[in-house]
Amino acid sequence: MSHLPTTPTTGEGRFTAPGARSHRRRRRALAATLAALVAVPVAALTSAAAEPDAGPAAEPAPLAAADFRGVNWAMPGDNFTDGPVVPEGLSESDSYDTVKAKAAAVIEGFASTIDANTVRLPINTQSVPGTAWGDRYAGAVDAATEAGFNVILSYWEDGASSGGRIVDTEAFNAMWDAATTRWESNSRVHFEPMNEPHGYSAGDWANIAATWITDRPSIPAERVFVSGSGFNQDVTGVCADSRLDGTYLSLHSYTFFHGEMTYDQWMSTLAARIGNCGSRTVLDEFGAPTDDGRNYNDANSTDNFVRYIRAATDTVRNHDMGAVYWPALGGKHTQRPDYDWYSLYALEGSGTNLTLRVRSTSMVDRLHHAWGI
Repeated sequence: MSHLPTTPTTGEGRFTAPGARSHRRRRRALAATLAALVAVPVAALTSAAAEPDAGPAAEPAPLAAADFRGVNWAMPGDNFTDGPVVPEGLSESDSYDTVKAKAAAVIEGFASTIDANTVRLPINTQSVPGTAWGDRYAGAVDAATEAGFNVILSYWEDGASSGGRIVDTEAFNAMWDAATTRWESNSRVHFEPMNEPHGYSAGDWANIAATWITDRPSIPAERVFVSGSGFNQDVTGVCADSRLDGTYLSLHSYTFFHGEMTYDQWMSTLAARIGNCGSRTVLDEFGAPTDDGRNYNDANSTDNFVRYIRAATDTVRNHDMGAVYWPALGGKHTQRPDYDWYSLYALEGSGTNLTLRVRSTSMVDRLHHAWGI
């Protein structure tokens, strides 16, 4: 996602890595489990241990979108390209091992500086296993999952699509067949069939998403992220479609979607686009300037970016949603020729010795608030 220009000032911040923290959902689950055990008589526990359960298999665990705490790793100039998509810090000439080593350093930076556990990566028809770059780019996915990260692979428009629509269905399907075959046995890899399918009506997009799922029965529903309609702006329609039950939903929100609003208006707008689907929904694109000293901790700010970020992160926390910031690295903004002024990090170092410097500590504070850590 590219950003509309707004005149920035200057300033940067540094951040010290937080210690180990527990996630709110795990704390709640632990508390509930302990309470239940206290209420069960010892005799009942002994009987349960002696008699195996002959009942039906347990149903899948409910979706827990709040378990996704992460960032987008994009390519400079944004991910919309007719060529291979190459995230910032990687090079198309890198070998698989070099990509994996670079990615391992970047992923460790995401984990140590903000306690992230998820990275959203772009793919396109020239960046999947079976293509020259795709076979090497796979090292980034493998490095992330080996580090315990969730990966969300999302398709960005390339030569197989135009105007938010798929124009080459054969290339689109071949891409997804290659990606799902490569990672179908890796439960940490999730698939987002299309980023911002704005060329379709809500109903037509739901049909495409349902077909994608039907065509790939080896991929469990809970490893699929279905984009909201338009520019991922509303998930209520896909949430209501029973064909998409069990999938996660992807929501995007930016100030340039709506313009200037009060904090309460931001809260109301987001709530209307989520409905009662929060536990399935990951806000996997949202962001604001990080390099000009804005204080996102200021609850009294009259700055629209600050009101928006505070509302977005409050909404994520209140609705038990996941949140994946745009972008950690990469992206594009017309006010910055060499980096996206929404980018959370400056990439430093060289070769495979890469390090990250946080641009805004108050933005990190808001991410931690959203994530409940």
